[in-house]
Amino acid sequence: MADAGDDEARWRELVEHFSAPAAAEGTPAPWPAREDVAGPAGAGEGGGEAADPRPASPADPVPGAIPAPPQLRIIRPASPVPLPAPGDGRPGDENADDEHYVPPVPPPLPRLEPAAKGAWVALFGGPGYLLVAVMVGWPVPGWAAFCAVAAFVGGFATLVMRMGDRPPHDDSDPDDGAVV
Repeated sequence: MADAGDDEARWRELVEHFSAPAAAEGTPAPWPAREDVAGPAGAGEGGGEAADPRPASPADPVPGAIPAPPQLRIIRPASPVPLPAPGDGRPGDENADDEHYVPPVPPPLPRLEPAAKGAWVALFGGPGYLLVAVMVGWPVPGWAAFCAVAAFVGGFATLVMRMGDRPPHDDSDPDDGAVV
């Protein structure tokens, strides 16, 4: 097992050599020569080193590479859309009424029975009263809070008990479809 002082000495050595170049001049590259990136025209496998087009600076991320100009973002104002002229067959034309889809009038909502109406009122009325009373700052007596909670529970129970096993439909249709 290594001594703690030995680890500390190795750590200091690593920190000292952090900024040092990876390989001294004259040492072989850590990768095969065939994978070296070719420089400008004339450089390559046997062409020798070509002159760097610009001097390397300490801030260059890749020395010798010419950075591309920054990408510019052109923002143009939106062009106005011309309004349709009358009589050219566009949607604003009076003759175009025959060509577009008009949905049918939806069927009227079903009439609720008085028990169902009372259950919905109790379901939302009890918590609604408590919410308004708390927000306005009204004092809520214990019996009123009990009645509001009982109305909520009773309305919920009534609506659940009134639910059928199947959706309401006429019995003339023999196909029940997929009933799970």
